Amino acid sequence: MATFVVPTDAPRVAGPPLGHWTLADWESLPDDGNIYEIIQGVLYMSTAPSPLHQWISQQFYDQVGYPAKQRGLGRCFYAPIGVIMPGCDPVQPDLVFIKAEHTNIIRAKRIEGIPDLIVEILSPGNRSYDEEVKLSAYANAGVPEYAIIDPSARTLRLFALRSPGEYGPPNEFGAGQSMRFGCLPDIPLEIGKLFEGAPDTTL
Repeated sequence: MATFVVPTDAPRVAGPPLGHWTLADWESLPDDGNIYEIIQGVLYMSTAPSPLHQWISQQFYDQVGYPAKQRGLGRCFYAPIGVIMPGCDPVQPDLVFIKAEHTNIIRAKRIEGIPDLIVEILSPGNRSYDEEVKLSAYANAGVPEYAIIDPSARTLRLFALRSPGEYGPPNEFGAGQSMRFGCLPDIPLEIGKLFEGAPDTTL
């Protein structure tokens, strides 16, 4: 068993050599409260999210996921849930949305296919991971829309796939703005409401 440092702010993880992790290795990891993901054979680990992180996730679901479910437009899931895509086997995004016509990718225990939208919420220790490693991985996998919520800046940046393996420049929305995703054009998201009322705003 080798010990290595992954190229992000994540802690050390023991296991196979760098670049050789597989889904089978992931399935053998302990259920210890940490989040484990494999991208291009590299294992990444992060610790449990903060209350603010979870608050934002819940607020997003309330504004987007629940209305989408009520209208039969699709299903929204939040972590922990495994998503298996090309080069990502698996990742555990903070939030995923799958349109109704694509719900066949929802399988036993995990999602096997490409969601229509993935959302990640930045934490102090995962910024480079979400903004660089996952940005590239999700583009290469073909995720149509990728949103990054930044609690420190109170913003949401939306990346849309413009060609295979490449996102265009992001559209950024601030706390006083409302936006809509391409996969859910009839459901608005008010950015400020993602953060309002949080009992603990510690990042």
